[in-house]
Amino acid sequence: MEIEMKIRGLMMDASTNTPIVILRDAEGKAVLPIWVGIYEANAIALEIEKIATPRPMTHDLIKQLLLGLNFSIHKVVVSELKDDTFYALIWLEREGEMIAMDARPSDALALALRMDCPIYVEDEVLKNSKVAAAAADPASSEELRRWLENLGEDETGRYKM
Repeated sequence: MEIEMKIRGLMMDASTNTPIVILRDAEGKAVLPIWVGIYEANAIALEIEKIATPRPMTHDLIKQLLLGLNFSIHKVVVSELKDDTFYALIWLEREGEMIAMDARPSDALALALRMDCPIYVEDEVLKNSKVAAAAADPASSEELRRWLENLGEDETGRYKM
């Protein structure tokens, strides 16, 4: 089952100095942190803040290509978690035909923002991400989980990095 989620924050992990995208469902019950690369985080941040660049960035180019070929993005889905790596699918639609494309979650999220389409996470990914974090370090993962679940709007700011 897929759970619809929104990007609720973009911040830096202080211990690894790596950007984290925070996804949260509408009820605030499910939270999924996804660590991403700095360039991908920048692409997400630029779109969140609606900052125009003088030349098209990669995700802007992909958006223009899709629109030029009469494709729309129906949805993106964080579909799998394998060996601590998240996987995503971009569901493209053209003339009623659906095509699923494998993608990194960071790229899928950057395109979802640009194409204004819904973001989903498979419930198995949410379950497995908690199990993987608990197996790695039960004390710190429980603390991280509590912190992420209790993040308020004022704490995530306007997608600070």
